[in-house]
Amino acid sequence: MTKAIDIVVNLFGPDQVAAGQTGFDQDFMRQVRMPPEMWGGVGMDEYLRLMDQAGGEHSLLVAVRAGDPRWKGSFEIPYDDVARWCDAHPDRFSGLAGADPTRGMAQLQDLERAKDLGFVGVHAYPHWFSLAPDQARWYPIYAKCCELELPYMLQVGQNLIYQKDVRLPSVAKPILLDQVAIDFPDLKLIGIHVGTPWADEMIAMAWKHENVFIGIDAYAPKHLPRSLVHYMNSYGSHKVLFGTDWPVIHPQRSLREIADFNLRPDAEARLLRENALQVFPSLKERLVSKATTLAT
Repeated sequence: MTKAIDIVVNLFGPDQVAAGQTGFDQDFMRQVRMPPEMWGGVGMDEYLRLMDQAGGEHSLLVAVRAGDPRWKGSFEIPYDDVARWCDAHPDRFSGLAGADPTRGMAQLQDLERAKDLGFVGVHAYPHWFSLAPDQARWYPIYAKCCELELPYMLQVGQNLIYQKDVRLPSVAKPILLDQVAIDFPDLKLIGIHVGTPWADEMIAMAWKHENVFIGIDAYAPKHLPRSLVHYMNSYGSHKVLFGTDWPVIHPQRSLREIADFNLRPDAEARLLRENALQVFPSLKERLVSKATTLAT
């Protein structure tokens, strides 16, 4: 099997758990059947070991910005926390800059700093702001991403109850990417978390727009809709990217279940690695440069 690039990985160490920087509670951990021994967190050194066992080549680490800092339950992972791991393991990790539309110009300046830090893209959770992706407050961020040539990923579809006392609306149906893609045709948009329960709607957006892609993270592959499996094994093989949303899905389980699909070899290679290199140009430059160095 092709070495995998995981496009959605969260810091989930004991420090993040203790500081309330995960965004979910033990009820959610039970719901997704996370083993109790993981509840206290899994450090990044251990995560690297799990990557190696699963066949992971590279992971994109999310510097999450989830909600207005003044709101109950909101949290963030500072850019510098992610940058430290990327600097320590540049061949294994790259960063994604969290986006918060409530920060105005400060957020745009932060994206410039993220670019300087070597981050390869931008990540957003619309539901944490109760703000649909086609709303005007997101548009300056989209424009800045175009300027900086940073792909933009966002959760689409439903969101679950991640904390029992923080209940957020599902504001990002995949069809809402339609107007964004029309207004920003050069912006690469990745709808992550499959689009469940509107996966067919997400397929329609990826089929319609050249620069719209699908991330299959956050749900175990064996539960993916058959229409999506067919899409990524046929006419949409260039449009779907692998991810886990670690720690929600274990990399070993995810890659094992993808192998069970028996995809065409070219489709599997695109899903696990090649599409990520095409969508994230700076990531491609980094990994190709590493491969060239190793070969000389």
